[in-house]
Amino acid sequence: MNCFKRLYSTKRSLLPNPTIKSLLAAKSTEPITVHGWVRSVRKQKQIAFADINDGTTFKGLQATLDPTLAERLTTGACVELQGQLISSPGKEQTQELQVSSVRVLGESDESYPLQKKRHTLEFLRTINHLRPRGNTGASVLRIRSAAAEGFRHFFASHEFTQVDTPILTSSDCEGAGEVFQIAGGKEQAAFFGKPAYLTVSGQLHAEMMATALSRVYTFGPVFRAEASLTSRHLAEFWMLEAELAFIDKLAPLLDVTEASIQETTRHVMQKCADELQFFNRFVDKSLLERLERSIEKPFVRMTYTEAIDILQRAKTRFEFPTTWGSSLQSEHERYLASDYCGRPVFVTDYPIEHKPFYMRANEDGKTVACFDLLLPKIGELVGGSMREERYAPLEAKIRAAGMNMEDYQWYLDLRKYGTAPHGGYGIGFERFLLWLTGLENVREVVPVPRWVNHCKY
Repeated sequence: MNCFKRLYSTKRSLLPNPTIKSLLAAKSTEPITVHGWVRSVRKQKQIAFADINDGTTFKGLQATLDPTLAERLTTGACVELQGQLISSPGKEQTQELQVSSVRVLGESDESYPLQKKRHTLEFLRTINHLRPRGNTGASVLRIRSAAAEGFRHFFASHEFTQVDTPILTSSDCEGAGEVFQIAGGKEQAAFFGKPAYLTVSGQLHAEMMATALSRVYTFGPVFRAEASLTSRHLAEFWMLEAELAFIDKLAPLLDVTEASIQETTRHVMQKCADELQFFNRFVDKSLLERLERSIEKPFVRMTYTEAIDILQRAKTRFEFPTTWGSSLQSEHERYLASDYCGRPVFVTDYPIEHKPFYMRANEDGKTVACFDLLLPKIGELVGGSMREERYAPLEAKIRAAGMNMEDYQWYLDLRKYGTAPHGGYGIGFERFLLWLTGLENVREVVPVPRWVNHCKY
């Protein structure tokens, strides 16, 4: 046990080759070996400069070397450099690598698409296999990693258990019918003897776990067969979903949602400061100010009825109606979050007609105990609700929706044996990344995006 503690408490890497990030932090004066890819190279008569990056840090490392050593260096090449860190006279870095030897591990010629210049996001999307080599792609992936790390740390620190929900399922939790049906075998027969689908949500299975573990969350891919080409939709995306037992009203659920968003945002701002500065400079000049504001103040809270009243009194002309009972459209959500509130806002207690069967009805019989979290410039990020924990009302809703009772009997059993009041929410992870980066299309924040008529790689 002592050996185990020692092994996992040390900050020293167990891997043989130190990263550029760790080397720059250590400020070593010993001879070192650096591995990475050449971002750019400038060759002069007396000296050559190369920008080397291994993906672990935004700024990378400037290497100075004799022009004869730089003869085989080209943009995109993978290299191993040996030398010593010295103080740099340049404004962009405090240290640089004085190179004594060069080894080219992988060559790259002039056809390499990411030569040193600005590239459009649309162009980068056509070369997803190389997109992580540039500043935008690499920054997105590091922020994506930090955000996932932040959420996991939040839930672990609040005694949530991470659970793994199935990707293959026999149910459509949202009831919208936008599911990918699967088949197996050479004859494409029903492999499971009944229809099976790629999951649209891990919620129902997370509820299964919450009735035993009290607080759970799941984080994984979900799939929607929605033929949409908007900047907010993908066929495959990631959801973070949490379920909490022993709560009987929305307020504590809103508190947990708000804290998880704020603490994760704060974690990313601390860990990826250089990346956020990059996006603030080149993508959205209000990004850092907006993120700071979102973690300094509580989120606004209003009911759907109050939101409709605000929209009806607004001077803005909307394309879609703002009558009570109508669904809030993207234009309404953005007005409420961006124009009216100027920061994240919870909208609660929506009309019962437009919501899924699993949401618990309020006492007025007209609304359900649910919420959406709306963010400036993004719109809806989170959806959540109190779950219907009573057997009879849930059974009636399933029957009224024309759903197959056999497929949901296990879900009803959770209400039959030791039911507990509970609620939960789901965060669209890619939309959260749009919030963190200022980018406007979810295709820019997922490594290999999938949408209708597009499944490359």
